[in-house]
Amino acid sequence: MGRVVLVTGVSADLGGRLARLLAADPDVERVIGVDVVPPRGDMGEVRFVRADIRNPVIAKVIAGEDVDTVVHMSVVATPGNAGGRTSMKELNVIGTMQLLAACQKARSVRHLAVRSSTAVYGSSPRDPAMFTEEMAPERMPRSGFAKDVFEVEAYVRGFARRRPDVEITMVRAANTVGPTARSPLAQYFGLPVVPRVVGFDARLQLLHEDDLMRAMRHATLAGVHGTFNVAGDGILMLSQALRRLGKPAVPMPAFAANQLGSFVRQSRVADFSPEQMAYLTYGRGVDTSRMRNVLGFEPEHTTATAFDDMRRSMPLGVMAPERLAGVEERVTHALGAGRG
Repeated sequence: MGRVVLVTGVSADLGGRLARLLAADPDVERVIGVDVVPPRGDMGEVRFVRADIRNPVIAKVIAGEDVDTVVHMSVVATPGNAGGRTSMKELNVIGTMQLLAACQKARSVRHLAVRSSTAVYGSSPRDPAMFTEEMAPERMPRSGFAKDVFEVEAYVRGFARRRPDVEITMVRAANTVGPTARSPLAQYFGLPVVPRVVGFDARLQLLHEDDLMRAMRHATLAGVHGTFNVAGDGILMLSQALRRLGKPAVPMPAFAANQLGSFVRQSRVADFSPEQMAYLTYGRGVDTSRMRNVLGFEPEHTTATAFDDMRRSMPLGVMAPERLAGVEERVTHALGAGRG
């Protein structure tokens, strides 16, 4: 008998891709995909169940399907993808709590794989050159996705204490990019005029979307437990990334960049939170030794090749003229305020 795998968040592109990838594996008997809305495309051999992980009904799904492996992919990074910040926090934190409560009750569950994020380390001027899995953030996250991830990981550790018989694999994925990945970072680089904070050159370490799929499949099936940073080799400085794009950069003081980020978020041009602006100011690097030596996973893409794959897929003229005019006006205003 093969694995019976439940995957959350299958209506999102990455969650759906992973569910189909697992369903094609000979070691997997069947895959159940759950989400609050049906997936847009064909799910192939994946059986979709419409269920909200924030609701205790998820326990009935796990018990009824005799699930032995749960893959938690529905930790969302942007409010726009969840219907607002309140819904995002409910899905990330309350959803994780309910899912873990359901797993705790189900004696059939033997393995849990969680897609987490290196955002848990935050970004600050006091950061080490590379974060290892044992390190804590220099500044504890106070809001946004980073705080959600911090709480999600805390609940997972609590679950591990209550169910020591369950193997848990936590993948702290670096910022994910690629031809189809929709992320705040891709939106940032998609702007026709790219703002950057004066005096800083953020260190970017990226993960290709295909490597994320491979890493989550490996984390689900390899039988290795623990917490692992997963990222491509190498660092790309923000200045280098902008040169590769061939786009003009607008230097701004930090307060003006934060003001612009708020405007861009409100106008729905892109989804920039304060934590994302901090990342684009200071950057972040993570040590991936455990990924190779313990998890036994090797990404196919480096940070540079992952970025180039995203760059090649970027459409031209993606922003309507009236929205572009609003961004340019705000940039000009912010720069004027900075000089004053």
